[in-house]
Amino acid sequence: MNSTNSLGWIEVITGSMFSGKTEELLRRLRRATIAKQSVQVFKPKLDHRFGTDKVTSHAGTNSQAIPIASSKEILSNLQYNTTVVAIDEAQFFDDNIADICEDLANRGMRVIVAGLDQDFRGNPFGPMPRILALSEKISKLRAICVVCGTDASRTQRMIDGRPAYYEEPTVVVGGSESYEARCRIHHEVPHRK
Repeated sequence: MNSTNSLGWIEVITGSMFSGKTEELLRRLRRATIAKQSVQVFKPKLDHRFGTDKVTSHAGTNSQAIPIASSKEILSNLQYNTTVVAIDEAQFFDDNIADICEDLANRGMRVIVAGLDQDFRGNPFGPMPRILALSEKISKLRAICVVCGTDASRTQRMIDGRPAYYEEPTVVVGGSESYEARCRIHHEVPHRK
C-alpha cells in the first residue's frame, strides 16, 4: 500500500443505467495498468449478470474482479502493493462502503467508484449520496432516453412491458430486459391503486 505521505482520492462515475459507467471505469483501469499501477477491482457478489469474477460493461468490455458480499471484504482482500482500488456497482453495498473508500484514500490510494446515483424511483440509491459527498472527482454520465432520444438521467424499471410500480423492491439485478434509460419527462413511477 502507499505510504501515508502519498495523495489519495475518491473519484466517482455515476449516472443512470446504460450511461457507460462501467465502460468508463474500465477505461480508467486500462490507463492505470498502462502506467504500471497496481490495480484491484471489486464487485458485489449479487451482480452475476455477466459472470461472477468479472466486471463487464453492457458493450462487452471486461476486467477480472473480486466478488464480495460485504464492503469490509475489500480490506481483507487488499494486496499490500495496491495503488488503485476500483469498485463497481457501489449502490449495492452496505453503508460502510463510504468509510472504506475514505480509509483507502487516506492511505494514499486512488479509489474509483462506479454506481447508480438514483434507484428506479428516482431517489438517491443506497450509499452513493455519501460516497459522492466524500469524493474529490465526480463524472455524471447520461444515457439516451429510449422514448424521445434526449439525454437520459433516470433508470426506468420495466415489468412485462410497463413501468414498475413504486412499491416494487428497490434492488432487482437486471439489464436491458428489465430496465430502460429515460429522461425526466418520460420517467414514470406509478403507485398501485
